[in-house]
Amino acid sequence: KFMSKNKHVVFSHGKESGPWGGKIVAMADLARELGYAVDSIDYQDLPVASNRVERLLERYDSYCGDLVLVGSSMGAYVSLQACEILRPKGLFLLAPAIGLAGYELHHPPPYAERALIVHAWQDEVVSARGVLDFAQRHQIELHMVNSDHRLISALPLICLLLRDFLVGLKKV
Repeated sequence: KFMSKNKHVVFSHGKESGPWGGKIVAMADLARELGYAVDSIDYQDLPVASNRVERLLERYDSYCGDLVLVGSSMGAYVSLQACEILRPKGLFLLAPAIGLAGYELHHPPPYAERALIVHAWQDEVVSARGVLDFAQRHQIELHMVNSDHRLISALPLICLLLRDFLVGLKKV
């Protein structure tokens, strides 16, 4: 458990990726530059989203400080579920697994001071319509980009958005 009073960004990777893939490495470097400690939880041994949520909650349930959850795909779903308990300062979601089989049971509002979603028009895994509806229902800032589910081609823009997001949190 982390009992730090620092600012911390916690990354949750997607179902078929790992804790230190290219997107997470780029975003973690950026977060460190802005004075955040970073962690990327390894969920590769847990194929079920609810077990991943439990791991995140076990690791951070006693965290005191500015917590920012960043998740991609299933990791975004995990971050969204955990934010109901963790109440992070920020929630940054990439191609969130919303409305997929096994992921539709519980979609809490984003319990965070600020939330942002980046989603791809050409996402072949998660429907843009479902994400648009979710963002509208909860009035979440949404950036639609010309990319696919992995969002690799949008990484420079994602890093700009994350920088703006983290800098903006300091003012909240």
